[in-house]
Amino acid sequence: MLDTGGLLQDKVVLITGASSGIGAAAAHVFAREGASVVLAARREEQLTTLAAELRDKGFEASAVVCDVTRAEDARRAVAHATERFGRLDGAFNNAGIGGDPSPLHEMGDEVYDAIFDTNVRGVWNCLRAEIGAMLPGGGAIVNNSSVGGLVAIPTAAPYIASKHAVVGLTRAAAEEYARQGVRVNAVAPGPTRSEITVGWFARNPGLEERMEETTAQGRTAAPEEVAEAVAWLLSDRSSYITGTVLPVDGGYLNH
Repeated sequence: MLDTGGLLQDKVVLITGASSGIGAAAAHVFAREGASVVLAARREEQLTTLAAELRDKGFEASAVVCDVTRAEDARRAVAHATERFGRLDGAFNNAGIGGDPSPLHEMGDEVYDAIFDTNVRGVWNCLRAEIGAMLPGGGAIVNNSSVGGLVAIPTAAPYIASKHAVVGLTRAAAEEYARQGVRVNAVAPGPTRSEITVGWFARNPGLEERMEETTAQGRTAAPEEVAEAVAWLLSDRSSYITGTVLPVDGGYLNH
């Protein structure tokens, strides 16, 4: 039975990478939709400030420092959620990094390793902890991929490969746990003014304009626009959707 309140009314939702960008926007959106939010990221000051801001507005929010590349941190973040709120109903695995655009043959191993450690191992670590907490009652998980997880973008090979891997993990987990009540989906944001992309744009003049030219709506997204799509995928209103990758791209993939 659907709630008549917010999309996430009375749900407990964990957000990784919550200290800025899409993650911080998700914290505001999910809280407004009725969720108790658990904010996880590496940057403690930003996390605690955001959690306090949400509580000042009357929302339920808690913060836990977490480096998703460490399995023990992922487990600790999930344990924090269940201890603080009694259960875990949803999770948005948003933490990720990009790296500066560069030709593949000029990239060092350290770039590849850092991107895969956060973008792939981070999701892997979180999925294991979150699914374990959601069984046997069920829940919903959304992983943050990218349009780069569906198509190729030049000079970003490790990032593109990592986001394709997120799609694979999403589909594998969805297939494995569907009959146990855990739904797993992904979003594939197009050009979005998150902390990562703003840095790219600043270091690469003209990049934002070129990306906007290849987007049907002719603009970049606000982080809140991605967060709204994630809220719907985490809600009971998407109850028959699992294993899908939802582009939130302003028509970028139409080109």
